[in-house]
Amino acid sequence: MNDLRYPIGKPDIPNEITTEVIDKWILTLAEFPTKLEVLVQNLTQDQLDTPYRNGGWTIRQVIHHCADSHHNSYTRFKWTLTEDKPIIKAYYEDRWAELFDSKSAPIQFSINSLKALHAKWVYFLQGLNEEDLNSIFIHPDGNEEVSLKENIGIYAWHCNHHYAHIEHLLIRKNWM
Repeated sequence: MNDLRYPIGKPDIPNEITTEVIDKWILTLAEFPTKLEVLVQNLTQDQLDTPYRNGGWTIRQVIHHCADSHHNSYTRFKWTLTEDKPIIKAYYEDRWAELFDSKSAPIQFSINSLKALHAKWVYFLQGLNEEDLNSIFIHPDGNEEVSLKENIGIYAWHCNHHYAHIEHLLIRKNWM
């Protein structure tokens, strides 16, 4: 179960985050929407409504979750640069995934949203300087301080994490 839940492991953010590492993470964010679209483009509605693991979300829910989560993260970046150590708003992603749109909306809605958001997000990230990247927000779960450069890594991981959920299911089901 642990492998299916975390097919690429949990995030591993290095203590020293170099410009090269940040550039690699930003490239992951830039490529994710198209890569995801290609992965799921030939799936049937029944396949989209297949959970990636027992008790897990369907492919459709994972795709909509990525759009929801990434929109929240983009907003957190903006808060962090316009407020002093903001305490960000957490949300119940599990509850969002159970909402009508997450369970039934066409995936193209979220893929289109991801394409637009990631284009804007990548442009924004490429304009940040070292001081910006070191700015922090406070996550309300445990009052954890997170720098923007760490958060870039977390969301690059998030892209790869959910991509792997879908890809591994497609391989297991021989749908690729």
